[in-house]
Amino acid sequence: MTKSHDIAMSITPSADKFIRRMMRFSAGTEAGFRLKVRPGGCSGLAVEFDIADHPAANEIVWKHAEISLFLDAASGLLLNGSVVDFIEDRSATGFVVTSPSGTATACAPSSTLLPVDALIRR
Repeated sequence: MTKSHDIAMSITPSADKFIRRMMRFSAGTEAGFRLKVRPGGCSGLAVEFDIADHPAANEIVWKHAEISLFLDAASGLLLNGSVVDFIEDRSATGFVVTSPSGTATACAPSSTLLPVDALIRR
């Protein structure tokens, strides 16, 4: 496990609120929010997340307030300089990552921006 201070990433209040809500399901003092970002997806980056009891041996621990975010090296590189936001409204739900170039990207199986109509079973 590596403690990292070299990732310049910021979390919006909306993303902070979602992460804290998810962390309520964690157990243990080493628990954290695992965030994986990969190139791909419908908008350039695929975002996955999970709650983990402890970081994996190869993960970076990035602290946000009193919450630990667990990032693999590739995610750390992709998130460096980015703003992580979470959209939750009537038309879409999911993480949105704005890169240093100012482009917002989102979309993945576990963080997909979906229109509300797509969630309604008929």
